[in-house]
Amino acid sequence: MRLEAKNVSFRYSKNTSWILKDVDLSVEAGERLALVGPSGYGKSTLSRILAGYLQPTVGEVLWDGKPLPKKGYCPVQMIYQHPELSVNPRWKMGQILTECWEPDEDLLQTMGIEKSWLTRWPVELSGGELQRFCIARVLGPETKLLICDEISTMLDVITQAQIWDLLLKASKKNELGMIVVTHNMALAERVCDKVVRLPELNKR
Repeated sequence: MRLEAKNVSFRYSKNTSWILKDVDLSVEAGERLALVGPSGYGKSTLSRILAGYLQPTVGEVLWDGKPLPKKGYCPVQMIYQHPELSVNPRWKMGQILTECWEPDEDLLQTMGIEKSWLTRWPVELSGGELQRFCIARVLGPETKLLICDEISTMLDVITQAQIWDLLLKASKKNELGMIVVTHNMALAERVCDKVVRLPELNKR
């Protein structure tokens, strides 16, 4: 299985500049690819396109040779830099966790999620605790590829190391593909099999 971006270009309207231009990219099942680049080169925009949240102005994104599904559970799941923005603040963590599927106890233990956290509101958790929830809830049985958009930038060094250790273990155990979006080359080289610089892909 493979995620492919073919000739992907994006701009918000005809009167605006191209954010992405003629981007070609592919990630095999089980492969970990780092997408590295400075701010302003469209890393987050490309991430949202690859996850199916944005449609490219030109080009296409394919999963296993077909368009990403528009209904039901998508095999490509995204984890964001700011976990507090990707959860419903009016739901307790137990409801947030089981919105799409119900993780078993083994996964909760692996992710370091305590049972007492399930009855808490999102604002009652630290950034690292909340990010663990966000990771656990996208590791469903149908998930085949994760897009990690600067997911550890806002965390302290110890929590960063813990989060990446958990993700790498999950990737190896479930043969998940990963796209790691970052500006940190040291992180990219440590956790990924291949590093791609967005300025070299983006022909705008």
